Amino acid sequence: MIRYLAALVGLMLVTGPSWAHEVRPAYLELTQTAPDTFQAVWKVPGRGDTRLALSPVFPEQCVRATETRSLRTPGAVVDRWTLKCDGGLEGELRIAGLQMTLTDVMIRVVWASGDTQTALLQSTSPSVEVGKGDQSSTPLLGYLRLGVEHILLGIDHLLFVLGLLLIVKDRWVLFKTITSFTVAHSITLGIATLGYASAPLAPLNAAIALSILFLGPEIVRSWRGQTSFTIRHPWVVAFAFGLLHGFGFASGLTTLGLPAVEIPAALLLFNIGVEIGQIGFVLLVLALERSFHVLEVHWPRWAEVTPGYVVGSLGAYWTIQRTVMLFTGLS
Repeated sequence: MIRYLAALVGLMLVTGPSWAHEVRPAYLELTQTAPDTFQAVWKVPGRGDTRLALSPVFPEQCVRATETRSLRTPGAVVDRWTLKCDGGLEGELRIAGLQMTLTDVMIRVVWASGDTQTALLQSTSPSVEVGKGDQSSTPLLGYLRLGVEHILLGIDHLLFVLGLLLIVKDRWVLFKTITSFTVAHSITLGIATLGYASAPLAPLNAAIALSILFLGPEIVRSWRGQTSFTIRHPWVVAFAFGLLHGFGFASGLTTLGLPAVEIPAALLLFNIGVEIGQIGFVLLVLALERSFHVLEVHWPRWAEVTPGYVVGSLGAYWTIQRTVMLFTGLS
């Protein structure tokens, strides 16, 4: 049936691998160690030998006083150096190249007094004024927005949710299924962000793709009136795979390297943001279904089955692609 075809139109335009977990934010931290000296930590998303073409541009009185030391971590590159600012760090701080990406950049300045200034930069606002006279609190709404963006731009997560919607017909069962997925990914999101457990990014991405592929045959079985454990107990499957997807959501926060004192609030608001985005997507799909029903829209058979085959096909494509990347990366 075509109930969800319109919801897939946007998804089908972005089948490339760069859309899966490539919207992780960058992070710049400046810690004052002397009146004119700051230790800089610049963490930018990357993969293999490549990294996002982003670079911080400081006020004109600031220069790098030491060579940059780089460390490659799973999914990111971390640069460290000493910054000297004659007369202090005041003026415009911007991120060059940010206008050309979907990535946000979290800025955090820690002054010697213990005060902090934080900001969340994005493509439409790539700069911020820094200085002791312009202090700000932790951008709580920024963490909330990061969560919304991470789910709405995380096309693989949305395809998994869409697959569940295609399988589950009963509204009460659908509520239990989405709730199970929410509870599960909230658990692993918290565990990963707090540092109690982690999952390597490359195998994790391959496993998430496999979870989408898994739903493809289940969708076809539901169309044929057949049954399976997934069709009878979709909430169990949603919970199991939700644990996996939670580690994927966590990449949106763990790559920031937030101070421990900020993690609880950031975790809560980021998770709320994820839920807002997920619920919004589900409501959109259900609204489209209702609209088609009220308008008595009739579609050809090939159009009715398109959403299910898109879910299965993209799941297969990503599984193969990420598995190849996993083993080529290991080699």
